Amino acid sequence: MKIHKRIHEEGTKAILITLALIAVVSFLVNWFWPRQDVWHYLLYGFELVVLTLIVRFFRVPIWRKTTMTEDAVLAPADGVVAANEVVLEDEYFHAERRQISIFMSIYDVHINFFPFDGEVTYYKYHPGKFLVAFNPKSSSDNEHNTIVLKDKKGREILVRQIAGFVARRIVCDLQQGDEAVVGEELGMIRFGSRVDVFLPLDAEVEVKINHRTVGKETVLARLK
Repeated sequence: MKIHKRIHEEGTKAILITLALIAVVSFLVNWFWPRQDVWHYLLYGFELVVLTLIVRFFRVPIWRKTTMTEDAVLAPADGVVAANEVVLEDEYFHAERRQISIFMSIYDVHINFFPFDGEVTYYKYHPGKFLVAFNPKSSSDNEHNTIVLKDKKGREILVRQIAGFVARRIVCDLQQGDEAVVGEELGMIRFGSRVDVFLPLDAEVEVKINHRTVGKETVLARLK
């Protein structure tokens, strides 16, 4: 039986470290300054906010239902559409493709999802810089993962996970030949990041700049 978790396994260590730091800081503060003043309560409030943000960041949206629509490419991430343009994709396709970029803030769910059914035909990790995710060069210069998915009709799309200024770890355990099931977890990026989707030029895009996407629910585009 599959167990549905509300907190991603990647968050266990981060949450435990946060709790340990909060405990140490609170103990030291009360050891040296035992009298409870206003600044004590401000500190406790700040610690609670930090812990809440860490827990929220690693939340798993188990309540969501995957949008099942034929020929649809779903949003692989929560966030805001930051780019929708024709670019030269020179790693895999070596041709022009429609690029849709989704920027994820630290408040968004940071799990990434497969945008459609198919097979992982290409996967490569690239070490790199940590420019802010809105920087146009972040797509190629930052640490990133490139994943190409191919469906049964032979149509291919490319998904690129990009680490941002705050995000310093991309989590993805895929291998070439793995099955891609729409709505299932593709991976995640810690603490603010960006996901690019490269589509065929004739894809019918259904989102615009500043459109807020919901991972595995929002339809980004429809393939011919």
